[in-house]
Amino acid sequence: MFPTGLSSPNPPPPPTQEARPAATDVKNDSGNITSPKKRKINGSEREDTSDTISSSPPKTLNSSSSSSSSSSSSPCSPTSLHIQKKLRFEDSVDFIGLDVKMAEEGAAASCSNNKSKAVFLPGGVGHHANGLTKPAGSGTFSNSKPGAAKKLVIKNFKEKPKLPENYTQETWQKLKEAVEAIQNSTSIKYNLEELYQAVENLCSHKISAKLYKQLRAVCEDHIKAQIDQFREYPLQLSSISITIYLILYGLVLIMQSYCSKIMIRSIFLFLDRTYVLQNSMLPSIWDMGLELFRFYIISDLKVQSKTIDGILLLIERERNGEAIDRSLLRSLLSMLSDLQIYQDSFEQRFLEETNRLYAAEGQRLMQQREVPEYLHHVNKRLEEEADRVITYLDQSTQKPLIATVEKQLLGEHLTATLQKGLTHLLDENRIQDLSLLYQLFSRVRGGVQVLLQHWIEYIKAFGSTIVINPEKDKTMVQELLDFKDKVDHVIDICFMKNEKFVNAMKEAFETFINKRPNKPAELIAKHVDSKLRAGNKEATDEELEKMLDKIMIIFRFIYGKDVFEAFYKKDLAKRLLVGKSASVDAEKSMLSKLKHECGAAFTSKLEGMFKDMELSKDIMVQFKQYMQCQNIPGNIELTVNILTMGYWPTYVPMEVHLPPEMVRLQEIFKTFYLGKHSGRKLQWQSTLGHCVLKAEYKEGKKELQVSLFQTLVLLMFNEGEEFTLEEIKLATGIEDSELRRTLQSLACGKARVLTKIPKSKDVEDGDKFSCNDDFKHKLFRIKINQIQMKETVEEQASTTERVFQDRQYQIDAAIVRIMKMRKTLSHNLLMSEVYNQLKFPVKPADLKKRIESLIDRDYMERDKENPNQYNYVA
Repeated sequence: MFPTGLSSPNPPPPPTQEARPAATDVKNDSGNITSPKKRKINGSEREDTSDTISSSPPKTLNSSSSSSSSSSSSPCSPTSLHIQKKLRFEDSVDFIGLDVKMAEEGAAASCSNNKSKAVFLPGGVGHHANGLTKPAGSGTFSNSKPGAAKKLVIKNFKEKPKLPENYTQETWQKLKEAVEAIQNSTSIKYNLEELYQAVENLCSHKISAKLYKQLRAVCEDHIKAQIDQFREYPLQLSSISITIYLILYGLVLIMQSYCSKIMIRSIFLFLDRTYVLQNSMLPSIWDMGLELFRFYIISDLKVQSKTIDGILLLIERERNGEAIDRSLLRSLLSMLSDLQIYQDSFEQRFLEETNRLYAAEGQRLMQQREVPEYLHHVNKRLEEEADRVITYLDQSTQKPLIATVEKQLLGEHLTATLQKGLTHLLDENRIQDLSLLYQLFSRVRGGVQVLLQHWIEYIKAFGSTIVINPEKDKTMVQELLDFKDKVDHVIDICFMKNEKFVNAMKEAFETFINKRPNKPAELIAKHVDSKLRAGNKEATDEELEKMLDKIMIIFRFIYGKDVFEAFYKKDLAKRLLVGKSASVDAEKSMLSKLKHECGAAFTSKLEGMFKDMELSKDIMVQFKQYMQCQNIPGNIELTVNILTMGYWPTYVPMEVHLPPEMVRLQEIFKTFYLGKHSGRKLQWQSTLGHCVLKAEYKEGKKELQVSLFQTLVLLMFNEGEEFTLEEIKLATGIEDSELRRTLQSLACGKARVLTKIPKSKDVEDGDKFSCNDDFKHKLFRIKINQIQMKETVEEQASTTERVFQDRQYQIDAAIVRIMKMRKTLSHNLLMSEVYNQLKFPVKPADLKKRIESLIDRDYMERDKENPNQYNYVA
């Protein structure tokens, strides 16, 4: 009758009723037990033994028949004898009284001396009445012969039998003693089956209500005694007595109550399933025990307070690392849950204590520990609390408990955690800690958004240090690629490929990479050039393709794509004309990527450069055939590339003094080409030419692969042994700065085919040069590095200026296009629409200059009434 830490068990089966032995004693209708007696029949005394009848609970009793009989040896006159016997049967539900009337037709009168007479029940199959089988033969004994079949007639009692006096009181006393024995964990003096049968008998005689009240009273008294007992326990939170108190309390309330509840309910199962089931207002015996226990616990705040304080103290000790009896806590909390006071009495105080504990812990550890260590501690705490829910807390506590821990250990310290440790984690690329950081912040409301903001700030800050610092120009692009790979890895592994972080990363890259206008675009173009040049053995074709894909990702972020185009086109021209391209397939692959990214208009000129190179090959095949047909003598093989000026970068023509053999070949080719394409003009670009010279040294013959300017200088030494700088300049016609770089590459480089006097790294006025007859090299064909191939400051400035001019044309075209469509437009709207159409950044001052220029050229005019409004001039 006491609450347990377990849910209501399935009702056990009633006690097994043992088969009762056939009794020779039969109760009469008054309930008294009679022994075998002698009856007087026809003045003679004979001993008659009552029929043996089983009184076991089954309600159907089949009669058996026998044909054997005994009669006295001396004949008697046949006399009809009627003996009325009363037989009593017990059913599992009610007492059924039966009258037995037996007609006997005997033989002789001398039967009075017979020792006994047997009564036989005729066999056969018939219909059932009152649990006995009625024979299928005739209804009366018609045969009067000795030993003939006898008829047994069974009838109900006319009145239902009554219980003996004091039976109810005595039975209840036995039941009460049994209940108290169970509650006190002592042995029961009575058989459980007998007790169960007693309850059944009382219920069958309409004493169920009284029995239920008496049982409730006994349970209530027991609970009062238990509560009074535990009310006296002292609760000293600082001592170990609380543990002893809880153990005693738990053992009595759980172990003893659990066992007693099942046994008591088993004894009173008939009451629970009949009377209680028929009265919907009455709680079952199980619920009655819970109700009583709940009532007295709630009404006694002292006991309840001690219980909750003890539970909370045990949980706090466990959180501090002490070992406790978890099964005790599980049983006690399950008891509170069964009593339906778990949330009101325990959960609210538990959550308040949890909030107080972790609020103090969070403030303390944030000051003492580094971010990675703190994050692991928070994760450990969350796992511990989840384990407590599984082990002994109610499932309803899980959500508010975890939310409390997350709020106090994470939610209150989001910004502080990120400011203190995010940069450190990202700089050191601590993947596991970053993954844990994201997982924990994802659990807190608003945590991901705060992390996202600090993520953007970190990318902008770190990227700006790469882009803005001019000292990092040489490694800027590679550092950007490495940083992009690192960021992508963090997003994929740590941030679970969250789209918000991907988009934020793109915006951050776009912001910091354009803080320095034009320079990143220029450096990206040069980086691509370094990867696509011949001699780049750092990567295979597949690695080169992956590298180009990565560069294209960085390329998408820059605004000045026209700057990239200008420098890329200039570098591509050098690779194509000098033959320094590593792979035509790689070049076309890069071109297709640019076309896919920026459109066909962006790559139309670049594609034209490739077409010119292919057409030039066809033209040279035709020129060789032309030379053979004309029988033109000569030992110089000429190769010419025909370039369309609109496709290629602008080159400043330089007049130099070529050898007569070269001049003659140029004129032959000019005659050949103009003969096929009339109306065209050829302009020779000497700065882009290169030659292969054959030289003889003491070591042997060598082939020198040099530029046209280097060729002109070296050919002079066929006419003399030594020349000064001024003499070489006068003879070749090469511009001074270009000549100095050319002589420096021949006399001061790795392959020193000329000797300079005096020796130094730079070429000065008055220096003298002579042929190095002792020149040695392990290779037969030697490529002498051409210093003029490197981009000069002037070339960079000219390229940038050319880009600026192209932008002006695009701005003018955009303004005219907008005004032609809108006819009339205000200044602010015009500026807004121009910004939307342009693909590069423009300063407002530059836009105003272009508008004034268009007004001066009569493309548009200011409104006479409103100066801030423009009108299109058709």
